[in-house]
Amino acid sequence: MFSGKVNHRIAKRRHRLLVTVFSLLAIILAGCGGGAQQNTTPLLIRAGSPEFEKFQQLIKIDDLEADESPRPIGDIVMTLRANVRNFTGRTLNALEIHAAVVDLEGKPVKERNVMVIPSRQPELENNKTVKVQVLLEGISKNDTRANIKMEVTGFSLK
Repeated sequence: MFSGKVNHRIAKRRHRLLVTVFSLLAIILAGCGGGAQQNTTPLLIRAGSPEFEKFQQLIKIDDLEADESPRPIGDIVMTLRANVRNFTGRTLNALEIHAAVVDLEGKPVKERNVMVIPSRQPELENNKTVKVQVLLEGISKNDTRANIKMEVTGFSLK
């Protein structure tokens, strides 16, 4: 009779523990969206695609300029700015830009890819403009900074 009470208590504790564990698991999964998050960025059209060559020429990057600032840690930060204009005849719902500071031989000193759309604004309609700003950090004072470049590396059309 005594062992039956002990087994009953152990069974109750296990049951409470399982209920608690499953409740916590349900809360965690609900907070994570069930673990199945959808990628909301459309697939990008990239170099090599016939559409890329056709439409890349119609996405213009104008007024490219840069500012540089030294930091106390001894490096330089450069901010590249440009206006991107959409003349594709369609709305852009994704746009990736490659920005770079290059040396005298055209080799990158520092470079970075940035998703402008949808990260900074949801889309860019035809014949509209968006201002793009890219921050390049960690440039050595000894690096030769001969030129700046910004180009379209990927996009998606609506």
